[in-house]
Amino acid sequence: MDALPDQLILEVIERITTTADRNAVSLTCKHFHELENEQRQCLRVGCGLKPANEALNTLCHRFPNLIKVEIIYSGWMSKLGKQLDDRGLLNLSKSCPSLMDLTLSFCTYITDAGVGYLASCLNLSSLKLNFAPRITGCGILSVVVGCKKLSVLHLIRCLNVNGSEWIDCLGKLERIEYLSIKNCRAIGEGDLIRLGPSWRNLKFFEFEVDSNYRYMKLYDRIAVDRWNKQSIPCESMVEMSLVNCMVSPGRGLACVLGQCLNLQKIHMDMCVGLRDGDILDLSRAAQSLRSISLRIPSDFSVPLLISHRLTLTDGSLKALAENCPMLECVKISFADGDFPSLSSFSVEGIINLVRSCPIRELSLDHVYSFSDLGMEALCSAAFLETLELVKCQEISDDGLQFVAQFPQLSVLRLCRCLGVTDDGFKQLKGTGKLEFLSVEDCPQVSESGLQGTAKKVSFRQDLSWMH
Repeated sequence: MDALPDQLILEVIERITTTADRNAVSLTCKHFHELENEQRQCLRVGCGLKPANEALNTLCHRFPNLIKVEIIYSGWMSKLGKQLDDRGLLNLSKSCPSLMDLTLSFCTYITDAGVGYLASCLNLSSLKLNFAPRITGCGILSVVVGCKKLSVLHLIRCLNVNGSEWIDCLGKLERIEYLSIKNCRAIGEGDLIRLGPSWRNLKFFEFEVDSNYRYMKLYDRIAVDRWNKQSIPCESMVEMSLVNCMVSPGRGLACVLGQCLNLQKIHMDMCVGLRDGDILDLSRAAQSLRSISLRIPSDFSVPLLISHRLTLTDGSLKALAENCPMLECVKISFADGDFPSLSSFSVEGIINLVRSCPIRELSLDHVYSFSDLGMEALCSAAFLETLELVKCQEISDDGLQFVAQFPQLSVLRLCRCLGVTDDGFKQLKGTGKLEFLSVEDCPQVSESGLQGTAKKVSFRQDLSWMH
């Protein structure tokens, strides 16, 4: 074994992906052990570190070429021993000169001082923090200033990080490309204007507001004025996700939607105030859009003190149909519980979109307007490969029988559809048309009734949602 060439050993090691197997291989001989230590670039640790600081320090010295480190304390309890603290991060910054990607998840002992040590990691380009309650904006600022190669920043449930100096600094440096801010209560939509010129370089942007604090900074007049005065160029934006956000005419995120010239994928979930005009601006700018997902709040889910009622109509679908010739994936959901939406998309609007664009995947959730007529119209959907229907209660066996006539459909998912029975699947049996069929929580469908309908069938029956 010791006589094998190093290159051959490295080829073997690179083909072994699981940590347990790699550890086992490294014990076969001393030479393997040394080469595996040098070649190991990724490390994922957590509750098993005992004592935490010393154990991590030992691992870092054993693997001197670590590029990616994940420290995850999900499920941690005090009886498992003390977590990694600031001193542990100091040792990490000293022992891993090649560190590029660091994830800290549920590390509740780490403070701004510990994060500040990361400023000495000259190669650090990605930092992801998930639930770091002791870290504030000062700690993030030290990383932004010190790590000259930082291009990826994820902040998830960092409750004490506000949107002040560090966002200003991030905006001026113009090097951030992937930014995710989720459920950070002290950061609102108005703070995003501070990104300034950095909007130009952003490729991926994700912003999610804690639903319990959605209206916390609604009337920030200074931020409104800055949005009105500053143009927001977003030429590099490829993917965007907005959850529980306020979209107000002429300001805030509404200004961003009309500037994403190269956007390919967008997800908007419970964005209050979204209007047809916003979708029109988006479609005109992002003509290379390939995927759009809309989860629309109903009038019941918007507090009375907010004047932004649901105003999306077929005009939005028409704008997408006319301006986005590359659109392949459309997902529409209404978050209205048991109440039908007062303002919805019509069957005609949905079908027009499917016929105008090369839609390969269509998902409809709580879209009560979609009926058997819509299923019949989908027979002319030349590109449709995947169809998902969730709580579309106007679909019956009559509409389901048209599935056999869809030109390209290979995947069908039905969930909580009350009007569908075993009879609706009879025409699919033995045809071999569907590659995959999934039926979940449909009370009138049985597992035996699905036999022979697709090459692979998934069935689940849990009717607790009806009670």
